[in-house]
Amino acid sequence: MNIHEYQAKQLFAKYTIPVPAGQVARNELEAKQHAADLGGQAWMVKTQVHAGGRGKAGGVQRAQSLEEVTAITQSLIGSRLKTHQTGPDGQPVHCVLIEKTTNIKSELYLSLVVDRATARLAVMASRAGGMDIEEISATAPEKIIRRTFDPLVGIQAYECREIGFALDLNTQQVKQLTAILFSLYRLFVENDLSLVEINPLIITDQDELMALDAKINIDDNALYRHSDLAALYDSTQEDEKEHQARQFDLNYVALDGDIACMVNGAGLAMATMDVIKIHGAEPANFLDVGGGTTAERVTQAFKIILSDPKVKSILVNIFGGIVRCDLIAEGVIHAIKETGTTVPVVVRLEGTHVDKGKALLKESGLSVISAIDLDDAAKKAVSSYKG
Repeated sequence: MNIHEYQAKQLFAKYTIPVPAGQVARNELEAKQHAADLGGQAWMVKTQVHAGGRGKAGGVQRAQSLEEVTAITQSLIGSRLKTHQTGPDGQPVHCVLIEKTTNIKSELYLSLVVDRATARLAVMASRAGGMDIEEISATAPEKIIRRTFDPLVGIQAYECREIGFALDLNTQQVKQLTAILFSLYRLFVENDLSLVEINPLIITDQDELMALDAKINIDDNALYRHSDLAALYDSTQEDEKEHQARQFDLNYVALDGDIACMVNGAGLAMATMDVIKIHGAEPANFLDVGGGTTAERVTQAFKIILSDPKVKSILVNIFGGIVRCDLIAEGVIHAIKETGTTVPVVVRLEGTHVDKGKALLKESGLSVISAIDLDDAAKKAVSSYKG
């Protein structure tokens, strides 16, 4: 789960990570008042959306007067910000963060992420702050410093010093970086995060380190023990179909293709999308209904799939391990009847009670296309609308 920058900075402040003074505003009057309360002669007005690249898209602007704060806020709130991470429709802007401007001496990059290859928490740092880390990795990988931490002993001071010296920081700045890294590590572990990123981590004209931006991703699987973090969820920043799927514990991600997938198991879902692409089409979604799915969840999955006007064919690929194939078949039949869809439906079933499942589909009187295996299913899903 993603959270907004202002929410991430509130967590940073709780863990004594230095951030600029700022307040969130939901209209131009609040923005003007917050700027006046903060004082100074210039402020940053920052759109709060779940996407990077805001500055390049005009979502981060400098205001030189209270009137400019008002005008910029008025132009941003209620709009949709389009960046390279949002897609063509952009993300809705419902609030902005008002911050005092900060004199910047230099910009760094700092993040903590789970390194799945080593099963450890890893830090990435770079002198090239303010840039996309993907761009740095592609064009100048030598500029990225990587370290992993032993989970049994956690982060160590000498490791922080090594990172600080590799970033060409002076002794005082290395001490500050060490304190920040210890706080980030504690924040990460205690809140079950999957990513925390500061880009940029700046050195001010007073030689102080400060997190000018903040990005936090929380592991969805751990939200049941963090009700305070779960409350930060903003459904407006999520695709409507993805938000609807979340209500029924369905793992759904909208894509740009035309063949919808309904699969049980993430690995099988990825393989299904790959085979669709091999046969010359594009998947319309990633949809994992889970191992313990029910007829009701299958029906809801169909409704979500069919709410996408791009869908021209549906491929149901189920391996019955925990879930029984006959229950899936019942769900598919119920879903087709309830939605009244005319979109071709290709079903491949394998596993527990597969014969019962196939018999139910055959006896239903519906024009469901049965498939022998995954390759056959993908071919039929493509040919069902391409002829």
